[in-house]
Amino acid sequence: MQWDLGLQGLGVLALMSLAFGVIAQVLFWRLGNRWLWLIGGLVYFVAGIFISEVMFGWATAEELQPNIDGLSFDEVLLGGVLVGLVVLLATWLVSRRSPAHGSPMRP
Repeated sequence: MQWDLGLQGLGVLALMSLAFGVIAQVLFWRLGNRWLWLIGGLVYFVAGIFISEVMFGWATAEELQPNIDGLSFDEVLLGGVLVGLVVLLATWLVSRRSPAHGSPMRP
């Protein structure tokens, strides 16, 4: 397997990850913890690299459009959002039940 993700592709992925993290923090402002943006952004970034380089690494630039310096943009956008939302919801459920936020069983 050959990794072909360039600096411009990494930059676009980093911006997409940051935007996802900020949007997640805004949407979960009162419901989540203050580190939700970082968790969401990191998960999106890792999922984006995995999707672009492992799942679609076999495809050529002509087969995957738009392809930004080795980044399969559409596939990363869709897959990153789906994986990110699942992880954010799981993080929200776990942090909601933590002692810092109080037990959901208390009246």
